[in-house]
Amino acid sequence: MRDVFVIGLGMAPVGEHWELSLANLSARAMLSAMRDAGGVQPQALYVGNFLAYAVSQQANLGAKLAGNAGLKHVETLTAEAGEASGAAALRLGYLAVRSGYVDAALVVAVEKYTDMVGSGMDAVIAQSADADFESAQGLTSSGQAAMLAQRYLESYHVPREGLAGLPLLAHAHAVHNPLAMFRRAIDLDAYMRTPVTDYPLNLYDAAPPADGAAALMLVSADHLPKGSGHAPVRIAASSVAVDALSPHDRPDPLDFSAAAISARQALSQAGLGWERLHLFEVWDAFSIYGLLSIEACGLAPRGEGWRWLAEGGHSPTGGLPLLTMGGSKARGYPLGASGLYQAAEAALQLRGEAGGCQVPGAQTAIVQALGGPAATAITHILARA
Repeated sequence: MRDVFVIGLGMAPVGEHWELSLANLSARAMLSAMRDAGGVQPQALYVGNFLAYAVSQQANLGAKLAGNAGLKHVETLTAEAGEASGAAALRLGYLAVRSGYVDAALVVAVEKYTDMVGSGMDAVIAQSADADFESAQGLTSSGQAAMLAQRYLESYHVPREGLAGLPLLAHAHAVHNPLAMFRRAIDLDAYMRTPVTDYPLNLYDAAPPADGAAALMLVSADHLPKGSGHAPVRIAASSVAVDALSPHDRPDPLDFSAAAISARQALSQAGLGWERLHLFEVWDAFSIYGLLSIEACGLAPRGEGWRWLAEGGHSPTGGLPLLTMGGSKARGYPLGASGLYQAAEAALQLRGEAGGCQVPGAQTAIVQALGGPAATAITHILARA
């Protein structure tokens, strides 16, 4: 088994790219990653996507995107794990290089949310939930998150403003991210005054769906380019865990056990404890998911994640920095591509190339993506080599 390194990355700005097709958007990220890698050519392409089959009327994405980017006769596969599809594609690439099956693999994740306009989009996104008992009954992803948030507030007697910690943090950190959709900080008063969407969640509790594409070039140690000018970043661990698809089928809907197991397995693989990690790109598609993930990972006791945030558990000086480039809430939420954005942003941090978002001295990072309400949890740990 070989060490796996990230040597190239590319990210498109997250937003509404009406002028670009899904293939155009993907190519921008893919070609950028290959240039960043010094022109290394991949032997395989792994694609992460959630919506294209229904929203863009395009399946067989591997062949489509490879041909569009000028990659001929490479292996191509598409990974689908709901909103965690980008992280799933990264795991495929990691396993291919680590096993020795290929020496260089390109991973790309893309979502073209604006290819469908109207209420039908909610029904498509809801397909990451249980079709028989949830989406068929009209339950949307935001409605599901709202029910979990209400149960959390009532079960642990949390004040309504207890959900504000992650949105405030995300917007503050996105100020210096040139690829982010929302580069303006907000305060608690602005958070509390914003309209409610699905009670008790308001507009700031849900990440804004958008278009985006991110790509990473992975290679084995003996194919590391010389003189690239970038600090090498190693993928130290990769882990996947699943739970019941529907929260109502779990003993405790507020227990994100898949997130806990996936994180624990990744930490064990990397030989690290939380005290040796320098940043955490937690999943914040909804603020409640971030809180439940923080608690599942053991950073705070059950029902205390909101208090941990309020007391500075995320602080660069007093704890573990979170959402260092704005997370999905402020960077924007390209659904199935979000997990690869997390990894690319973490790699930038470990390279020391995150600009105004830089976490000083960052050497290790953990990133976790969730499909649905932690039905699938995929965790990667990256380390500066």
